[in-house]
Amino acid sequence: MITGKNYIGNQLSAKGSKTFKTFNPLLNIENQWEITEASQDEVNQAAELATEAFKTYSKTSGAKKAQFLRAIADEIEALGDELLQVYSSESGLPNGRAKGERGRTLGQLRAFANHVEEGNWVDASIDTAQPDRKPLPKVDLRKMNVPLGPVVVFGASNFPFAFSTAGGDTAAAIASGCPVIVKSHPMHAATGEMVSSAVIKAAEKTGMPNGVFSNLNSSGIEVGQQLVQHPKVKAVGFTGSIHGGRALYDLAAKRDEPIPVFAEMGSINPVVILPQALNNRAETIAKTYAGSITLGTGQFCTNPGLIIGVKSAGLTSFVNTLAEEIVKVEPSCMLHPNIAGAYETNKSKALSQSGIKVLAGYENDVEPNYARQVVTTVEGDTFLNNPTLHHEVFGPFSLVVQCEDKQQLEDIISNLEGQLTGTIISDDNEVAEYSNVVNALQNRVGRIIFNGVPTGVEVCPSMLHGGPYPASTDSRFTAVGVDSIKRFVRPFSFQDWPNDLLPDELKNENPLGIIRNVNGKLTSQKI
Repeated sequence: MITGKNYIGNQLSAKGSKTFKTFNPLLNIENQWEITEASQDEVNQAAELATEAFKTYSKTSGAKKAQFLRAIADEIEALGDELLQVYSSESGLPNGRAKGERGRTLGQLRAFANHVEEGNWVDASIDTAQPDRKPLPKVDLRKMNVPLGPVVVFGASNFPFAFSTAGGDTAAAIASGCPVIVKSHPMHAATGEMVSSAVIKAAEKTGMPNGVFSNLNSSGIEVGQQLVQHPKVKAVGFTGSIHGGRALYDLAAKRDEPIPVFAEMGSINPVVILPQALNNRAETIAKTYAGSITLGTGQFCTNPGLIIGVKSAGLTSFVNTLAEEIVKVEPSCMLHPNIAGAYETNKSKALSQSGIKVLAGYENDVEPNYARQVVTTVEGDTFLNNPTLHHEVFGPFSLVVQCEDKQQLEDIISNLEGQLTGTIISDDNEVAEYSNVVNALQNRVGRIIFNGVPTGVEVCPSMLHGGPYPASTDSRFTAVGVDSIKRFVRPFSFQDWPNDLLPDELKNENPLGIIRNVNGKLTSQKI
């Protein structure tokens, strides 16, 4: 049952006076649930509970945390089709997408369970004492990762499951030993409440401390601001716009005790198509990219918003085919009227820029909140001299930049802002002749793709979902995969500490059997 209330730990609460409703963009009507926005008092209660929970949860074993994470996955799964229906009613996304994203979310939770149960993630390092060392004795030092404290996670508009209430950020923080306060996304607050109920039920079944998880509603920015500024909060996870992520980053930096904000803020994901590939298979590449540009109504953070090539007959063939193929795709519904409106605004702004030319756009009538896809083109010089053209248009929009030569291609890549992904389309060994281009692209992105499309993010340890600013606020970390746990921990050393008082990860006996760096050698042996 959806109550519209906030979860302050394991208690439902609705002390606030402000209410709102979510919206069904497919039917173009409000949903029936009335959601109550969290009050300042409820924000404080959630933060205090999380702080108290941290005292015990931060010491919880990997095995116990694994039980909790697996129980969350099981309880979400037990919500069945009702959860999928609410998801679709608040996002306009089809049932197939709901099932797929739920599966990814369950997989993430279970992957983190395996990760913390195994235990090697703490990066234990031990340098034993050498009391007889001359001229000075060497102390005993032992280091491992420890959790930061209560983490605020902001739900993402475009992934109501995988990047929201029990998504990757929440799973990573819980796995690390940090309690989580979710600032639920207002576009799918009812979905968030259902998932929150599953997290709370899992916490109670596995004996986790009250306050290990809370879920707060908000239709605007006030609750999020209060959370980021709260002195009990120690880190933030965010997926969304550059404007929103930067605002949170600045708020956190101005605190008396600044805290890290791990924000993933979107990308135009440049695709470089090399001349030989264009000459040999321009039409095939164009058909593939027409599908990638419109996939999910262009609402993936890895949507290919920028395609770059050197002028040639092959590039001409590519843009002509892309123009033909893009209008064959039936438009689909965007996540919310506000997102559809922002798409139209940003698209119009891009199209108003001097030198930009529309290759093709869907021109037939569409249902409310449906997006008409557009592909455009511009000369290399114009793109270089107009930073507005570098900005993301969130939706089914892409810009083809036509370069004069190889050097301009490299210059354009070198002058891009930080991106999540970059792609090289090449035939045979052609890419070997473009090492400077590849190096330039590597310096601007977090992941480089060869002969593929950027849409699609595999959840596995080797995935890097992040990149130089403004793709993310810290390019050293990923927002996807088990390595994302590293965002919510810090290294901590014990010096000359009694063995029986050390954490199990650092004891001589190595009771957990984990791999440790002992005196410069990786081993799972006892000391």
